[in-house]
Amino acid sequence: MIGDAPRPGPWLRASLTVAGAPAGCLLLLMGSGALSPRAGFAALIVTLLAGAGVAHVWLGNLARLAAQIRSAAAGGDLPRLTVAPLLPSVQEVADGVNRLARSLAERGALVETLRRADAAIIEALPDPLLVLSESRLPLRANRAAREMLGAPADAGAAPTDAAALLRHPALAEALDRALAARQPMVADLVLPVPVLRDLVAQIIPMDPPLADGGRILVLLSDRTRERAVERMRADFVANASHELRTPLASLIGFIETLRGPAADDPAAQQRFLGIMAEQSDRMRRLIDDLLGLSRIEMAEHQAPTGRADVASVARAEAEAMAPILAQRQVRLSLDLPDAAIADPADADQVAQVVRNLLDNAIRHGREGGEVRLAVTPGPGRDGRPGVTLSVADDGPGVPRDEIPRLTERFYRVDKGRSRRAGGTGLGLAIVKHIVNRHRGTLAIESEEGAGTLFRVWWPGVDPGPGT
Repeated sequence: MIGDAPRPGPWLRASLTVAGAPAGCLLLLMGSGALSPRAGFAALIVTLLAGAGVAHVWLGNLARLAAQIRSAAAGGDLPRLTVAPLLPSVQEVADGVNRLARSLAERGALVETLRRADAAIIEALPDPLLVLSESRLPLRANRAAREMLGAPADAGAAPTDAAALLRHPALAEALDRALAARQPMVADLVLPVPVLRDLVAQIIPMDPPLADGGRILVLLSDRTRERAVERMRADFVANASHELRTPLASLIGFIETLRGPAADDPAAQQRFLGIMAEQSDRMRRLIDDLLGLSRIEMAEHQAPTGRADVASVARAEAEAMAPILAQRQVRLSLDLPDAAIADPADADQVAQVVRNLLDNAIRHGREGGEVRLAVTPGPGRDGRPGVTLSVADDGPGVPRDEIPRLTERFYRVDKGRSRRAGGTGLGLAIVKHIVNRHRGTLAIESEEGAGTLFRVWWPGVDPGPGT
């Protein structure tokens, strides 16, 4: 090929190198008279032509060999050069290069296999893992880290919320110490948003660095569930002992009365037994709500999976509320579309939110009044598609300064009225934690004498064709 032809400068120098010694000998023989000028010039021309031919073949082979080596270095096929038998030395060089290239290719394939295995192991780790550069820029992350911190489209890339995590003061300090000492460090982190998380971060400096330039590994262990269990036990004992004290005291008092003064009074016995049944039922509801709230809090840091038709769930819960509505003589006004999909969502927990809000509106609204239940597909404050659930009553309302405390455990605006209505003081706390788990929002609007409005926004699907 034209591209394989030797250039004039190197070719001329090679020709002189090959034919120089024989040509010099011929000139000496001609000068000494041992060779006639005619025969000498003929031999000199043949020598120069032979040197030029050998130089051309030699340099051509070397040029092709160099071109194939460059191609292999750029990722092409291995060099395979076959030369004329006239120059076996060049063939030996080509064979040596072939062997070296094959060896390097095999080593490269082995390195690539190990790299893929390393990436697969990191990707499959159950705990979140981040790989950082020397300047602390996130280079890549495994699946668990992407799910925890926000995943971009391409697997292995750094999560979108990783920068915010790396600015955490405790983690930043641990990174400084790990880089300075070149030793692993541990840091305890508390992330307040989007939901409260307790994490333990292990910072591991890498020397030498990874193939992608990674110098630091950050391994995150989520301790939220374990610490939530610890808090649940302490809270359950404290709350149960506080809230169960009154009904237990009532039961003990009525039992003593039935054993003593009312032992022979059937009318008093029936009245006291009715009160005892109410107190026992209150204790049962209280314990059920406490256990349910504890279970929700333990899973609050884990986003739900699945989908829920909020409109269908709301319609079913409204039908189930018929006995309570009839007892309180409350009218229920519905404004529900055919479908309104929350995604991701736990349908059972969505139903619990609807049930608790309806129960709260019926019990604390005006007797003989009206409760309005509506579901509206639409974006949230950040523009994401979603679904809004609204529950409104026409009761006495809530003072403005007490609205922020409505979702606290056992908080009651009117304690006596709330207990008479049969509430445990945990319904709105359960609603708040379920909404937090779904990464939704809860808004409360109220005005004294004008009722209360609860709005819950759930993330959902874009209401376009096919949804």
